[in-house]
Amino acid sequence: MKLEVLYREERFAVVGKPSGVLVHRGWARDGVVLVDLVRREFRQKKVHPIHRLDRGASGVTLFALDPEMARMLKELSEGGGIEKRYLMLVRGKPPDGDVIDHPIARRPKGPKVPAVTEYRRLATADCQPRTVSLVEARPRSGRLHQIRRHMKHIHHPLLGDANYGKGALNRAMRDQHGLARLALHAHHLTMPHPLSGETLDIFADLPVDLVEPMRSMGLMDKERSGFLPSARPWATLWP
Repeated sequence: MKLEVLYREERFAVVGKPSGVLVHRGWARDGVVLVDLVRREFRQKKVHPIHRLDRGASGVTLFALDPEMARMLKELSEGGGIEKRYLMLVRGKPPDGDVIDHPIARRPKGPKVPAVTEYRRLATADCQPRTVSLVEARPRSGRLHQIRRHMKHIHHPLLGDANYGKGALNRAMRDQHGLARLALHAHHLTMPHPLSGETLDIFADLPVDLVEPMRSMGLMDKERSGFLPSARPWATLWP
């Protein structure tokens, strides 16, 4: 499996995680996880993931390449200095934009804690068997399955979500439009450089396993070679 390197410096890097790959071993014992691919790519004995993405999700994932940089980046993340934005496909047509303020647990069976997600609806298609929408989300907190659980809470679950979505709809979207994965992609990471303070904006374009289903659903121009144009129009939804 070839690793997509989105940004690289001597002490940290941002890579694109493919759907279906775990970030690290924990709840499962997969033969290969993203940590293995990053170690191999950068020839490091140990690397440090700063955050995680669900197995079915894809997109930007930040790694430190030494323990001191891991400490710095985790402090930056915990202080709200690292922001990630996600693109997703959801059932139905949610409002143009809103803030979901709904407590959820940090871990399975744990106590509920405050959790907030800001979102904007970007496009809607009246496809078969159900109207679907493209949404961009910016989580203000980091809880287990936060975006997925929040979208279910407002009755617009993600397509391809086996835990919080609708099985019959997921099967229909797979059979009719080729969507065979969780429709969640971390497309934008922004943060200050931990040493210089310079703002870093790093993007991961949508992968083909989302692009082709979206073309089939009518959410993008069939002639367009990629989904995110060079102007990156959604990068400025929130100042």
